[in-house]
Amino acid sequence: MNGKVYDANGTAKNIKVYNETQRQLTVTNEEGDFSMSAKVNDTLLFESIFYHPKAIVLKDFHFEGTAVFELKEILNELDEVEVRAEPEQPIFEVESYNVDLQNMIQEDIKNHPEKYAPPGATAGVDIIYLIGAVVKLFKKNKPEIPTYQTITYTQMDSLFNKSSFFNKQLMTENLKIPEDKIYLFYDFCEAKYISSELLKEENKMQLLETLVLNSQLFLILLEQYGEKNVKRN
Repeated sequence: MNGKVYDANGTAKNIKVYNETQRQLTVTNEEGDFSMSAKVNDTLLFESIFYHPKAIVLKDFHFEGTAVFELKEILNELDEVEVRAEPEQPIFEVESYNVDLQNMIQEDIKNHPEKYAPPGATAGVDIIYLIGAVVKLFKKNKPEIPTYQTITYTQMDSLFNKSSFFNKQLMTENLKIPEDKIYLFYDFCEAKYISSELLKEENKMQLLETLVLNSQLFLILLEQYGEKNVKRN
């Protein structure tokens, strides 16, 4: 289907459009347009930090040409403050993200190779040990102990076994995690100290974004060090 998103002032760009029924995600372009696979009775979720979230169950008329959707802007009214321009919303670009991560990891490994090998190791790579080293790389200048409860390995396993939204299909087809590496990915997510607040139903889109970002780093590590060296403690 083809759609266009508006607000009270015109077209709305960079709006996340998620087909909850078919588990597909896209964003509107500069003109507010988007295109995605959909059918009658699918539920579309529209979300942005600048707009109230909106859920629409698709009807026949939505497929007659370009479907139009209107969002209500979130207005922060402050005394004697004039908003001159709308802040740009960041767009997650997988290719750019992967390149930046690879460069950062490779540069740190080059400068500090001793951090990426377990004590006494003679061959191969222990991926769990490697994950710990990479996590420390991204947590420089941050507290070692988080101030919130984090999602555990067990909670991740339970989530993808019981949730209709976070399921095996999303894991393997959307996050691209190999089926035989799913439990290793749970280990990885536990090491990233993801807040358990994201397990709440109202935060599921934020959790999805977090898992997408973490899956990219995880897949980089698999590609960088080879699946034959990957093992779980």
